[in-house]
Amino acid sequence: MRKSIQRLGIVILFLTAFLTIGYLTPRKWGNYSQADCTISLYISNQGIHTEIIVPVKNEYFDWNQFLPLTEIGRDATSDYKYLSFGWGDRAFMLETSTSAIINPVTAFKALFLPTPSTVHVQGYRVPPQNIETKCMKISGANYLKIINFLKDTFQLDAAGKKIKISYGYDNSDSFYEAKRSYSILRTCNDWTAEALQKAEVNTPLWSTLSSAIMFHLNSGCECQK
Repeated sequence: MRKSIQRLGIVILFLTAFLTIGYLTPRKWGNYSQADCTISLYISNQGIHTEIIVPVKNEYFDWNQFLPLTEIGRDATSDYKYLSFGWGDRAFMLETSTSAIINPVTAFKALFLPTPSTVHVQGYRVPPQNIETKCMKISGANYLKIINFLKDTFQLDAAGKKIKISYGYDNSDSFYEAKRSYSILRTCNDWTAEALQKAEVNTPLWSTLSSAIMFHLNSGCECQK
């Protein structure tokens, strides 16, 4: 019995060390930068998951042509200047507006079983001020890579339209059907990291935790303060 406990302790220590190294290790080392610092991109930390915030319209893309702004929230407005995108376990995200109301059964299923996913879309008139948000600049070419990644996350119906599941937590957001299953091997923050890597933004080797994403976030181009 004692040997079994010792072996379990060794496994736990090894796993903890491995994950800590992955948390602290960036995918990119040294100095690097974008080809040009054109587009401001924001990443928000919702407490347990991250979301990507992009401008509604610029010279590269108009989100209103892909996702009509008046259909996003109950307020049916087109005044949004930014859209926030997050991906994750469908049941968990629909039930959990804050980390204070996590359902343990839903959380267990999300962690240990492949489950259906959803895209959370929220409109903002200005970048959110009440949550941790970091800004960086990326090149126009890399911005288009982010856009294509976000667009390809949506599950479309036979007519090629986005499939809305329900309105969201307040008057400015909604949930949509998404591609691929959620699991501990591909979490909401891993999804964010995949998008950032396409835009040549630094991410951690182990990107499951939102704090790891925010810690390593660096595009080589800083936003003006």
